[in-house]
Amino acid sequence: MRVYNTLTQSKVEFIPREEGKVSIYVCGPTVYNYIHIGNARCYLSFDVIKRYLKFKGFDVYHVQNFTDVDDKIINQAKKEGIPASEVAEKYSQGFIEDSKALKFDPPDIRPKATEHIPEMIEMIQGLVDKGFAYVEDGDVYFEVGKFDEYGKLSHRKLDEMEAGARVEVDERKRNPFDFALWKKAKEGEPSWSSPWGDGRPGWHIECSAMSLKYLGRSFDIHGGGQDLIFPHHENELAQAECYTAESPFVRYWLHNGFVTLTGDKMAKSVGNVVLLKDVIKKYDPMVVRMLFLTTHYRSPIDFSEEKLKESTRSYERLNNLVGNIDRVLKKREEKVSRLEPGRDVIVLKAFIENGEPEFVEAMDDDFNAPDALGGLFKAARDINTYLASYDEFSLDELDMLQDIKELFIRLGGAVGLEFTSFLSPEDVDEEWREERRAVMLSGLAKFAGVNVKDAGVLFNRDFPGFVKKFVDLRAAKRAEKEWQTADTIRAFLDSQDILLEDTAAGTLVRIRRLIV
Repeated sequence: MRVYNTLTQSKVEFIPREEGKVSIYVCGPTVYNYIHIGNARCYLSFDVIKRYLKFKGFDVYHVQNFTDVDDKIINQAKKEGIPASEVAEKYSQGFIEDSKALKFDPPDIRPKATEHIPEMIEMIQGLVDKGFAYVEDGDVYFEVGKFDEYGKLSHRKLDEMEAGARVEVDERKRNPFDFALWKKAKEGEPSWSSPWGDGRPGWHIECSAMSLKYLGRSFDIHGGGQDLIFPHHENELAQAECYTAESPFVRYWLHNGFVTLTGDKMAKSVGNVVLLKDVIKKYDPMVVRMLFLTTHYRSPIDFSEEKLKESTRSYERLNNLVGNIDRVLKKREEKVSRLEPGRDVIVLKAFIENGEPEFVEAMDDDFNAPDALGGLFKAARDINTYLASYDEFSLDELDMLQDIKELFIRLGGAVGLEFTSFLSPEDVDEEWREERRAVMLSGLAKFAGVNVKDAGVLFNRDFPGFVKKFVDLRAAKRAEKEWQTADTIRAFLDSQDILLEDTAAGTLVRIRRLIV
C-alpha cells in the first residue's frame, strides 16, 4: 500500500507506527459559518481514506477538531450580534448535521480548541523555555529562524521566503514569518489567563497541542486541504518538533485538492461558495460522494450543477446493478427449477474472481478511487447487459448473482457508497409527486391526448397507474416505429426523475434517488 506524502513529494510505502493500527488527525472546521462544498471535499476525502483503511483491517483512531476561537469567529459574532461562543456552537452543530447528512463515519473524538487552553499554554511555555519562542508585550511568537528545517513540508527555503516577503511589517517580530503562539487580549474578545497575561491561542498551536494529546508523538496521518500546507501545517510541524525534540511529528502528510467554481478556488473570503447544506437539500448524499470519488482526491475538481447531474447518472449506473439483481433474485422465491443456462456466464465469474483484487490494487495506489470505481462501472455495465438479455435464470446463476450483489455492496462500502434496491412509483411521497404534478399532467395530456382534468383524477387516485400510461404509450409508439416520439416520452419522464429501462422481462420503472 502506497500513499503520496507531501513531506517527501513522492509515493511511499505506508507503514503505520503500530502494526494493525492507524492514527489520523484531520484539521476540522473553523466554525464561523456553514461549510461549503469545497470544505466538504476535505472531510469526504479523509472519510474515504479512513473507510478504506478499515476495509483493509486496520484499527483506525480518528481525531478531528473544532477551531472554536479565531478572528473569523469574533468578526462573525459582531455581525450577528451574539457572543463568539454562540457563533461557534451554532456552526459546530451545523457541521455535525451536514456530516450526518453526507453519512461520514464520525471521528472518535472532536476536541474543541477552547477546551484545551491549558495544554496549549504548557506547550507554548515549553517552546519559550527551550528558546524557540519569545514574548513581546503579552504576545508570544515562534521564532522560525531557530528551526533549521523550517519550510521542509511546503518545500520552501526561509531565506528565499524572506527575500520575497510581502507580509505586513511588525517591528515586534524578529522575522516577518515568525507566527503567533499566543495573542494578547483585546477588549471585548474571548480571553484566558496565562503566564504572559490574558489572551488567546494562535491558530497553529491549537492543532499541535490537540493532536499530541490524543495521538501522541509521531502519529501516522495528518490530513487537510492543500491550502493548509503553508503556513498552517508547516507551522504545526515546526512547533511540534521543537517542543518534543522528536522527528517526524507526522509520518505521512496527506492533502486533498481544491474545489473550483468556474476555475476559481472556492472560498468564503472570495464569496464564490456553494453551501453544502443547500446542495444536499436537492441531491442525494451518494451523488455528492460520487462527485468527488470520480476525481482523485489530490486533483482539483470544478464544481457545477452539470457535474452533479453527471454524478447522479454515474451513481444510478452502479445502484441499478443492485436493483436489477434484486429483481432477478426474486425468481428464487418462485422456485425456479435448475435450468441449463445454455450461455456463457464468464461475465459473472469474472467479477466474483477479480472484482475485489482489482479494486484493492487501485485503492492501494494512493487511494485511487476513480480507478477502483472504474472496475465497478465496467462490472455494472457487463452484468446489467447480461441481466437485460434474459428473462429466466438458473439456480446456479442466482447463486452467483447473490455473491455479486454482496461483493458489490461491500466494495462500495469501502469508499462510503451505499446501494439500495429501486425506488418505484409506489415509494414516492406526496411532496415528491406534488412538485411534479403540473408538468406531468400537462405531459400526459400532450402525449396521450387526454384532458388535464381526466389526467388529474388518475394522478390522484393511482400514481403508479398514471406513470404506466406513459410507459404503455411509449411501448405503442415503439411498436408503430415512431422512435422519435418514443424517445421524447422517455426523455420527458427522465426530466421528472422517472427512469425507464428496457429488459427481456419488460420495461422497468425506477425513481431517481434524489432526496424526496
